Amino acid sequence: MDNLILPTKNTWCPGCGNFAIQNTLKEALSELDLQKTVVVTGIGCHGKMSDYLNINTFTSLHGRTIPLGTGIKLANKELTVFCVGGDGDMYSEGISHLIHAGKRNSNITVMVHDNRVFALTVKQPTSTSPKGFVTTTSPKGSIEFPLNPLAMMLSIGSTFVARAYSSNQEQLKRIILEGAKHKGFSFIEILQPCPTWNNTYSAYNELVYQMEEEYLPIREAKEKATEWNYNDNNKIATGIFYKEERPTFEDQLQDIYAVNFEKLLEERK
Repeated sequence: MDNLILPTKNTWCPGCGNFAIQNTLKEALSELDLQKTVVVTGIGCHGKMSDYLNINTFTSLHGRTIPLGTGIKLANKELTVFCVGGDGDMYSEGISHLIHAGKRNSNITVMVHDNRVFALTVKQPTSTSPKGFVTTTSPKGSIEFPLNPLAMMLSIGSTFVARAYSSNQEQLKRIILEGAKHKGFSFIEILQPCPTWNNTYSAYNELVYQMEEEYLPIREAKEKATEWNYNDNNKIATGIFYKEERPTFEDQLQDIYAVNFEKLLEERK
């Protein structure tokens, strides 16, 4: 498993939640067929992960991990595709791609590193930053109310919706593997403290808990998703909120157009 990490100098800040996420993803990847696995990253602190993992990776433009991952999956349905992004990447620049991929049930796994701050550009508010968050561009506190990504993804018909905490690596690994096995769109939000610009370790250690019951009915999943609104001190549920089996975007496209993408690519060589 150690050969999954490249001998590249790691430049994340000490204590960054990305270390735990990378280590957990590495453990999960070791249980998959690495020759048939691709990790697509975006721009932000999380994006350096593609420099550290010895696996098929692709670094996309800011907010564009999902269209790239969707294209890779369409070209080769046998691949397991992870789209890894930050809250800035997925919930700001790339939010339309996230919504439509979930709506169409693209067979990819989306992992969002949510530290609730634009950290690489030294502290600006993102879509999930709490109201009143003081940053370089909101010195008197952000006036915006935060987005609830889980509620959003459930409302548009995502077939696998989960939340994890970077410090709970055992649960995170299980969720990553479940998401990868799910045939359909898998959305995994990972609460990740940023000790430099938004140190939420103390709050999360107190508020985060694992749900005793997972795979909830859709109505209950939506209720559970709004238990914490990203702006209060309510308890924060983690686990797999919802899972549903539904035809994937790729399968439906192939059925409709009777296209064998691998054959088509071979013919064009």
